Amino acid sequence: MPFENLPSLLGEALAARGYESLTSVQSAVLAPEAAGRDLIVSAQTGSGKTVGFGAAMAADLLGDADRMARPGAPLALVIAPTRELALQVQRELQWLYEAAGARVISCVGGMNVRAEQRALGQGCHIVVGTPGRLCDHLERGALQTGSIRVVVLDEADEMLDMGFRDNLEQILDATPTERRTLLFSATMPAPIAQLAKSYQRDALRISTVSEQRGHGDIAYQAVAVAPGDIEHAVVNLLRFHETAGAIVFCATRENVRHLHASLVERGFGAVALSGEHSQNERNQALQALRDRRARVCVATDVAARGIDLPDLRLVIHAELPRDAETLQHRSGRTGRAGKKGTAALIVPYPRRRRVESMLRGARIPAEWVEAPTPEMIRAQDDVRLIETLSQPVEVEDTDRALAARLLETMSAEDVAAALVRAHRSALPEPEELMVDTGPVRRGRDDAPDGRSDHGDRGERGVWFRLDLGRQHRADPRWLLPLICRRGHISKGQIGAIRIGDRETLFEVAMSVADRFADAVKRTASDDPDSDGGNRIEMAHGAPAPRARPSRPLQARPPHAKRPPRQQHRR
Repeated sequence: MPFENLPSLLGEALAARGYESLTSVQSAVLAPEAAGRDLIVSAQTGSGKTVGFGAAMAADLLGDADRMARPGAPLALVIAPTRELALQVQRELQWLYEAAGARVISCVGGMNVRAEQRALGQGCHIVVGTPGRLCDHLERGALQTGSIRVVVLDEADEMLDMGFRDNLEQILDATPTERRTLLFSATMPAPIAQLAKSYQRDALRISTVSEQRGHGDIAYQAVAVAPGDIEHAVVNLLRFHETAGAIVFCATRENVRHLHASLVERGFGAVALSGEHSQNERNQALQALRDRRARVCVATDVAARGIDLPDLRLVIHAELPRDAETLQHRSGRTGRAGKKGTAALIVPYPRRRRVESMLRGARIPAEWVEAPTPEMIRAQDDVRLIETLSQPVEVEDTDRALAARLLETMSAEDVAAALVRAHRSALPEPEELMVDTGPVRRGRDDAPDGRSDHGDRGERGVWFRLDLGRQHRADPRWLLPLICRRGHISKGQIGAIRIGDRETLFEVAMSVADRFADAVKRTASDDPDSDGGNRIEMAHGAPAPRARPSRPLQARPPHAKRPPRQQHRR
């Protein structure tokens, strides 16, 4: 049998499911030295942990028998941080133990509590639930824990981050002390170690996390864009990759709503997933992704753990994760079961240094790439169309008859062109990014009074200060559109731009300076990743003049006026 140390019925279930061998974490928890012991397992998301702990507790549930006894008080308790993960674990354990006659039920928030009470009262072998709902059933007396032989804490670090420590301690205190406790966590912070010390005995440490953070099957890309181009970059990444499944992560429910609506408006098959959706809405969204009615999921971090979607090859971080752990768990939705995936971080230019530091500290190798342009996307469309049409297909006689009728009235070239046009018309249009703005109109940096060249008008400008500089990778190509968007002016009304180490000084035509100052106040925000997160304020006077290296400027009295422009032209 290819699955050693595993009951035959479970081995047959794995073979029927397409398993040819066990993953590293599954082999480790079934090793002889792990038999009957408490376990602390560090493993990356997507490494087969659910099947791993399902197999690890088989000896506790079955003993020497081939099948489970009649259901009664539960024998195993699995605790997961979210509804989605708990329901997924239930489905996995159901097929794994189906031949053994196990009854697996779920107890999660958002579902009918009375139905769960009836299911518990009818008897079961395994209960999978979220901490809050399991505590509810404990307090109501519906969940009997006296017969529990094994408790599994899945994604324990996430449960502690979500504030479930008290709930976990309440549940563990209610179970027999001689139980086995299997603790699975992608990371092992100090609170996890403390929990293990309090509730485990002589636990065996197992780690299958590699030195390199992230998955070997995930290609990490970082895409630097202007803050106002984030949504356009999401569109272009989706269009460039054109995968069967993609997930786009946002930081807040409001941003999920906005981006989801924007993608649907553009013609993408997209669903939304966040904490504001009911369990029924979440189930419908996930089912739409599984049966390919939708191919894009816009979600908050509630979807970062425990959701396994078919052919999910692209993860886009539309808003930056709060830390490397979140980045890892978000990205872990792809690159699963040996399949390759791509995780793209959309990085506003001002945040590039922070992202570089996070990636470096997490030892995640990421390639900095250009955001796909419409030209790049259309070139990819052409390649994909040719590949699609070059594939052998079975053609029915009715199709050939219609093709012959078309060729009677149109040339083969016209028919092919019409086919290409029909294919392209069904695709959402790529977006023009505002980074490439063309040549920047510079002011006269050598003008001692800061006067800039606004066309031929010779109009004096007003200097403003922006809290971005060379340390933030500031560049006129994206600073210019940012300033225009914040101040509601055109680039022709901006004169000199001087980029310093920590700030940028720029000149605005005097005729629009007051309007510009009012606009930047209205468009300010507390979001550091948006245009409004950068402070713009009026500068006190013009900056010091810059000397030309080849011909230094002569000193001029500080209040001397510059000769009229006409005199320079003579």
